[in-house]
Parts: sequence; structure tokens; C-alpha cells
Amino acid sequence: MDETRINQLGVELYADGADIDQMVDAYKSGLVTGFTTNPSLMKAAGVTDYIEFAHQAVASIPDLPISFEVFSDDFDDMEEEAHIISHFGTHVYVKIPVMNSLGESSIPLIHKLSHDGIKVNATAIFTEEQVRHVRDALDETTGGIVSVFAGRIADTGVDPRPLMSKYADIVHFKPNLKLLWASQREVYNIMQAAQTHTDIITCTPDSLKKLTLLGKPLAEYSLDTVKRFKADSQALGFKILTK
Repeated sequence: MDETRINQLGVELYADGADIDQMVDAYKSGLVTGFTTNPSLMKAAGVTDYIEFAHQAVASIPDLPISFEVFSDDFDDMEEEAHIISHFGTHVYVKIPVMNSLGESSIPLIHKLSHDGIKVNATAIFTEEQVRHVRDALDETTGGIVSVFAGRIADTGVDPRPLMSKYADIVHFKPNLKLLWASQREVYNIMQAAQTHTDIITCTPDSLKKLTLLGKPLAEYSLDTVKRFKADSQALGFKILTK
């Protein structure tokens, strides 16, 4: 793995997941500089006790930022949850969706929490209007993260790169704020994040494993692919020719 090349890109890699063992492996790799979780990832990982999971994660990864998301859909309850989560650890960020499931804006809550000194990771952001509102709501002394779901934007057939470049200018207008490329799909997205001056990109455990391919010669990769096909065909035991 070309770690030097990764570092030269100038974009931070955050591991995205809720499996403690995978999080610890990513931490020990030295490639990632932070972690993010969300309710969907916790469900997939089989997490049954949020508080226990959070404390275990912080104990295992004591010196890097970790984002934990609120679960409530009610803003008053979100605020209470945010204060609880913020006390999990010094490097903890509280993930607040940009709106609730009714489409009601979370901007007033984000503003209040941030100006109370709670580090906020505003999430589920797609539009320029949302980016601007979140940027304005976050306190520049406290700092914060603006998480744009670039991968999901691409799923709609829209190229996220011009948007992320614009969003980077908007976010970086205020000190101590970072733009995050969420919903990463492939290693090339890391290059795209760097090209658009995005500060952080989240990577799944599978994506982190693919970093071993960064800079791999294509001819060599072609041969490896053919060898893989051969091994799989032999394992299947199928025959087309009868001779």
C-alpha cells in the first residue's frame, strides 16, 4: 500500500462503520484519522446497546474523532441526546441530521449545540442551501463537520464533483469547519475528494482494504484478474469440452 501517496492527497480518511473489531483494525492501520457511525450501520453490525457500544469505541480509540448520531426525531429529545453523547469522550462529535423525518429543519438546534461548545457533525446534507445554512449555524470557535452525501448525489445521475468544489468554498469561508464526502463508493472517490478540496472522506472497511490497489499497474491487475478467474473456474469443477 502506498501510504505516502495517500498522505500526499491531502484528504483525511475516516472509517465508516459500527463493528468494534473492524474499527480497531482500521485504527491500528494508521491510515485513518477519524471514525463515523450511524443508526443504519449499528443495525447492520448488530449493536444492541448504544451506550455500551459508544463507550467501548471511545475506550478502544481514545485519541481520534468519532461521530455518534442522535436517534430521536424530536428536537427537544435530540438536544438531550446530544448532551449525553458529547460526554462520551473529548474527541466525540454529535451527528445531527440536517432535518428530521418530517422535513423540519435542524438548523436552530445545530446552532444552539455548536454555540454551547458541542462539536457537531451535521449530516444527510445534499443541497447548496443546506450547506450554507449549516455553515452559518456552526460556531467557528467550536468547529464542526459538514457531511455531504456525495455518493448518494452520484446515485441520482448527478456528478458530485462540481457541487463539492462549490461546497468546499462555502464551508471554508468560516474557520475550523471541515467538509466531508459521505457515501463513498470506490477508491477513485478519494482522488475526487482531494481534487475538490474536500477535507474528509468516509470509507467502509471493504473500501479501506481496496487501498492496497492504489497505484497498482493496470497490466499487473489484468493478470491478477485472469488468475482469479482461473482459480474460480477450477474450484467450480465445470467443463465445457468433454475431451
